[in-house]
Amino acid sequence: MKYPMTRSVNPVVVLLFLVAGSFCNGQSHPKLILTKSGVEKIRSELGKMPLFDASLKSIQEEVDAEIEWGIDIPIPKDYSGGYTHERHKRNFFIAQKAGVLFQILQEEKYAIYVKEMLLQYEAIYKDLPIHPKPRSYARGKLFWQCLNDSNWLVYMSQAYDCIYDWLSKKERRALEKNLFKPFANWISIKNPQFYNRVHNHSTWGNAAVGMIGLVMGDEELVERALYGIPNDGLKADAKDNDGGFIKTEGKAGFLANLEEPFSPDGYYTEGPYYQRYAMYPFLIFAVGLHNVKPELNIFAYKDSVLLKSVRTLVDLTDKDGEFFPVNDAQKGMSYHSRELVTAVDIAYQYGTKNPELLSIAHAQNRVALDDSGMAVAIDIRAGKKKKYKKESVNYADGPQGAQGGIAILREDTLELVFKYTAQGLSHGHYDKLSFMLYDHGEDVLQDYGMARFVNIEQKGGGNYLKENKSWAKQTIAHNTLVLDQNSHFNGKYEKGSQHHSELHFFDAANEGLQVVSAKETNAYTNTEMLRTIAFIQEETFEKPFVLDIFKVNAEKEHQYDLPFHFMGQLIHANFKYEMPAKLEALGSKNGYQHLYVEGKGKPTADNTKLSWLRHNRFYTLTTITADGDELFFNRLGAKDPQFNLRRDASFMLRRKNTQSTLFVSTIEAHGSYNPVTELSVNASSSIEKLQVVFDSEMYTAVTIENGKGASGLFILSNKNSSKKDKHTLTINTKNYQWTGPYHFVEHKL
Repeated sequence: MKYPMTRSVNPVVVLLFLVAGSFCNGQSHPKLILTKSGVEKIRSELGKMPLFDASLKSIQEEVDAEIEWGIDIPIPKDYSGGYTHERHKRNFFIAQKAGVLFQILQEEKYAIYVKEMLLQYEAIYKDLPIHPKPRSYARGKLFWQCLNDSNWLVYMSQAYDCIYDWLSKKERRALEKNLFKPFANWISIKNPQFYNRVHNHSTWGNAAVGMIGLVMGDEELVERALYGIPNDGLKADAKDNDGGFIKTEGKAGFLANLEEPFSPDGYYTEGPYYQRYAMYPFLIFAVGLHNVKPELNIFAYKDSVLLKSVRTLVDLTDKDGEFFPVNDAQKGMSYHSRELVTAVDIAYQYGTKNPELLSIAHAQNRVALDDSGMAVAIDIRAGKKKKYKKESVNYADGPQGAQGGIAILREDTLELVFKYTAQGLSHGHYDKLSFMLYDHGEDVLQDYGMARFVNIEQKGGGNYLKENKSWAKQTIAHNTLVLDQNSHFNGKYEKGSQHHSELHFFDAANEGLQVVSAKETNAYTNTEMLRTIAFIQEETFEKPFVLDIFKVNAEKEHQYDLPFHFMGQLIHANFKYEMPAKLEALGSKNGYQHLYVEGKGKPTADNTKLSWLRHNRFYTLTTITADGDELFFNRLGAKDPQFNLRRDASFMLRRKNTQSTLFVSTIEAHGSYNPVTELSVNASSSIEKLQVVFDSEMYTAVTIENGKGASGLFILSNKNSSKKDKHTLTINTKNYQWTGPYHFVEHKL
């Protein structure tokens, strides 16, 4: 129901509220995110901090428009994207901003707005039933899931803190008794399957309970937030919205969620998309703990992993700041999101004040209206920002950094993301040793991301679609190897969660030659997969090229499928293929049911080539093929009557009835096309011949020859990854000696 805002207030009543509030329990507010001293400094600097002032003006205009429109507290009934869902969501965003404006501008209309909204929520909450939509494993009351209820409480606790001293004791008592305490109990004690787990969902729940506990001075709630619910009585592991079971193993609470999903490098096991989402409750609650319970020294916890993780998260973005779509991820999400604005500001203020973070804040073009945003704005004003340097990096996964990892190779305009992580909790995909390739911030070989239209009600209520399981999570949806049309770990979460890939080696010390190599031994029974990817810069090539060596040792024969999900317009293929008169699916399950076969052929040369055009730049895949190999052009769209999947294309190499085998490919970025002059430049591949010249259990050697009289020999040690050990190998009567797990030799033909 929509209520008009009060247009005036008795100044005598306001004065009484101020006097009564200022002595309540001897507490001084705000103390959660904003502080008394911080607010005073912000006020003294207003008009002198361009970035902060612009952010303040924008938010003031937004909140003023909402105040003019009035307050609406509808009875909940919708999934994500529906009116009631979006209205309650907007309410908590606006209330938090209004509370901040009250503190900074000292205009009572903002406090009145927050108070009336909270009192209207208090009036309905005590009689509010569970949300009518049944899909969630933990249903909320205002929202269809406890996760969104937790979002509400995280933001509303900040709003409450900002007007706490302005409210009367009676109003605070009513809000805490009828709204905040029952709300905190609902998302925790009443829903332990949501609250007592290690997952981004419970992080929001822990932060929500803890933050309102800090504002209210309720130590029991704060303890519950930090350590979870003791003896919650759960008989089984929690099951999330996407069907995955989360092993709690007795670990719960904010500290467990800080300890378990983060590696010592600051990599969050669910991937950057969900790390971005979780960073807000992680960091905003940490600030509250820092201000109210400084004895916890929360920002130093686990070697300052929270602050370190912000840098890691920024590193996991492409040239344009968009997060690489690892695991469940909506493509296009970037560090311009509201969560990362807060994260960058907090990491700067409470960390080492890294001036490179200021350049990210400058690119975001706004700051949080709090102590950290002020610190960032002041130092940007002082000219302290430095360019953020994105370099090749390897981040370990797992709480001790011993559960695989993720590597990013960067060279010129190219970025390659190589994934050899742990499962990634319930949002993980079955894509061991997969990779994605970017050029100028655009994906050239893509990871599909997730099958979900967030907050678009017409698409499954904005929730995960069934195609997320049937396609996006399946191995064939990624650029990695599939055996016998079965996904890694048979697509079983419980099995996948027990294993992780292992780093063979990573070396990015030489900008002209960067290599990462990892192995997977559990995705398929009695099968070892070793994938090695190198960025190689050779002077006769326009740009660095990718060398991909995928070695498989198996105890029995299999069918091997290696897909390449290329983005762009097909330009040329050097093999003959036939297009079917009728489109049929590539298979019946494990993602294959969603792929139409648009063309099928066989190799006509030792090297199969495929070229395509993407954003007026050319790319060529060269892969070594043999007699008996099959080549497929596939396209998404089969068994997708609701058109939930994009109609993306892919190329696939199939090798049947083979035991151990080797796949070797290169990917080149080259040339350009100008649609104005209608001229193409360097539109053809530079690689003339790709050849395996040696392959054994211990070593693999590949030569790359181009048409300009140059050749390169890459030798890989398949077993010994030591950087110190020496090797000797004879290839075609010529001896090669080197130190370390690989060797690259260039020479003129």
